Amino acid sequence: MTAPRAKPLRMQPVSVPALLLRARLAAARAGAGTCAAVVLCVAGAAAWAWLIPQRAEQRQALARPLPAPSALVVAAPPPSANENLALFQETLGEKQYAEQHVKALFALAAKAGLNLQQGEYKTGYDKASRVATYQITLPVKGSYQAIWQFVLGALRELPFAALDDIGFRRENIGDAQVEARLRFTLYLKDGAMPVQP
Repeated sequence: MTAPRAKPLRMQPVSVPALLLRARLAAARAGAGTCAAVVLCVAGAAAWAWLIPQRAEQRQALARPLPAPSALVVAAPPPSANENLALFQETLGEKQYAEQHVKALFALAAKAGLNLQQGEYKTGYDKASRVATYQITLPVKGSYQAIWQFVLGALRELPFAALDDIGFRRENIGDAQVEARLRFTLYLKDGAMPVQP
């Protein structure tokens, strides 16, 4: 007797839904931890495959020599002491116009809507720098925003002025009006002040 002949194996076409079903069954048998590990390994391999060409391009870009600058930029030399002194003296206000500077402060206060009745004034002179000072203390009353608007406007309009001190006071927490005491110093040059070359 002869042995029965084995039939050749034929591959049956497998449909997509059948493949998905087999994958789901295999995933259910393997467990959630194994599935998560497989997904992470696949994601890591994909990221690695994506990064390798980019790293190669970066290495090539870094290996290329930098182009030579067409012209070197040279920084301007710092100003000399005499130039700094001349600029300082140009910025000072004129002593003979001190009253006009005070009037400008009062006008700025009115423009900001502040109540300004009077001020205290004190003159001085610094022998070392040969600069006259005019110290002005102004009690003002108004909104907090209006006071700061006045201060910033005064410093902008009078670049030779300095705000030395500012103090705020409010009677009650709910009051919209604030009382402030401002102390400005105007730095002024005398008409006879020599200008350095």
